[in-house]
Amino acid sequence: MTQTETKRTGAVAPETTSSVGWRTHEVANQVDELSGHSPLATDPALLEALARAGAEPFVPGLMAYADALGRPETLAIAERINRVTPTLESFDKRGRRIDRVEFDAGWHALLAMYRRSDLVAMPFRDERPGRWAAWAAGFYLHGQVEAGTLCPATMTQASIPVLRREPALWDRLRDQLFSTDYDGRDVPLEQKRSIWLGMGMTEKQGGSDVRANTTRAEPVGPGGRGGEYRLTGHKWFFSAPMCDAHLVVAKTPDGAPGCFFVPRWRPDGTKNAVNIQRLKDKVGNRSNSSSEVEFQDAYGVLMGEEGRGIPTIIEMATYTRLNCVVGSAAMLRQALTQALHYARHRQVFGKRLVEQPLMRAVLTDLALESEAAMQLSLRLAQAFERQDDPRERTWMRLVTPAAKFWVCKRAVELTGEAMEVLGGNGYIDDGVMGRLYREAPVNSIWEGSGNVMCLDVMRAVARDPQAFLALLDEIAADVGEDRALRAELDGLRALLATPPDQLEALGRRFASRLVLLAQAALLRRHAPAVVADAFIASRLDPRWGTVVGAVDTRGMDVDALLQRAFPL
Repeated sequence: MTQTETKRTGAVAPETTSSVGWRTHEVANQVDELSGHSPLATDPALLEALARAGAEPFVPGLMAYADALGRPETLAIAERINRVTPTLESFDKRGRRIDRVEFDAGWHALLAMYRRSDLVAMPFRDERPGRWAAWAAGFYLHGQVEAGTLCPATMTQASIPVLRREPALWDRLRDQLFSTDYDGRDVPLEQKRSIWLGMGMTEKQGGSDVRANTTRAEPVGPGGRGGEYRLTGHKWFFSAPMCDAHLVVAKTPDGAPGCFFVPRWRPDGTKNAVNIQRLKDKVGNRSNSSSEVEFQDAYGVLMGEEGRGIPTIIEMATYTRLNCVVGSAAMLRQALTQALHYARHRQVFGKRLVEQPLMRAVLTDLALESEAAMQLSLRLAQAFERQDDPRERTWMRLVTPAAKFWVCKRAVELTGEAMEVLGGNGYIDDGVMGRLYREAPVNSIWEGSGNVMCLDVMRAVARDPQAFLALLDEIAADVGEDRALRAELDGLRALLATPPDQLEALGRRFASRLVLLAQAALLRRHAPAVVADAFIASRLDPRWGTVVGAVDTRGMDVDALLQRAFPL
């Protein structure tokens, strides 16, 4: 029997040097990726945060959702839909333009899971206290398993407060937006049980500078708010083109930007002239489709007043930026749990990897970063729930962009470090660590890059310095007499005296210090002393931050920190 025949048939070949060699191929000291666990039941810090927010009534539903997310078959779907990526069908068999994006069935399965759990509209539909913390927890749990499906969910949720300001549109769409019944059909709005919304701002020449957009909107009839327009132009990034409608920025005849509701199908049941040019071949976020499109007299309805398009769409972006923070915190959490699981089971130099002193420093740093990101995410979610309070609006307006800058940046670095814990196994492309590493940068870029976020922070401080000082006073109440944190508070207050022409260049430093201070205060108030002390001691050490794991663990109860991080 030849070697080729042996491989094909699986038959046992006669003993040769080659076949004897294969008998030595025993797999030992290899650790499978973590699966088959509940990402909520194994996260005591998240359960504590939900209790503090008064979200206990939501916990049973979240626990059931976490159980479903942690199943091996769900994790397999997440892996598959990032490998079997969306494809564009521009025309049907007879040459009619359809611009349809086809997805693996797993994409629809995960979106249906999310929608059935009421995680799209629940913060707006449910009036119970703790609803925003519960939503953030559900988003955080889902993001640990698969991030691409959260793109249409994020945009749909963020469109709700904007659409509520448009009575005619809201009356038509309310029930479909609030529905928990997933409907993945590509049919006109009126035929859908539930709908997804996307957004289109970015153009080739403008990027973050939306005022440089060139897409035009011409009124059909008198125009004005709620009026019908025809859009001509392009979008360089058009998120989730299979959504049932998009909110789009285009210039009205006077040259001012407006915000338009652009459905996939016209009211007469014909396909709208939003032509997909191609799908983006992205570094990560591969399960989700992002596209380039052209509008060729596309039907749209003006939302708000002409000339107010940017403030209208920025209101939507305020919510999507929160989702970026929570989503990056989710990636940090998944990276940590996979790294800890691996380190607890892998033997190196006669010890478990988790017992090696240098590895303990790395894992400690990952654990501290993960809990701090989660605590800040839940605190921001509560601010969105209580936004009628001026102090909470300051958290929304000022801390949200700072947190998006910092937490999303940290996810990029720390997913790479967690990959290294697994060594070569982490770098293999079919593993979860590789997917996390490729996925992490998208949240730093989407909804405004790091510099845009820092500029937003600095502008918010310049517009209302008293609100910023009141925020620092609130933080001061949580830091107590901690001298290091008091010094940080004084330093941030002193920065307000910097001349405006110099302050902008300090934006990244300012935002970083603000977030670290907020995280330290939250941990001091809510986390065990072992966590808060270690976070403050490491993050305020001027030598910290050069590389992950450059922390002095002497005096830290590392075992207690790692057990709290992931008690398995």
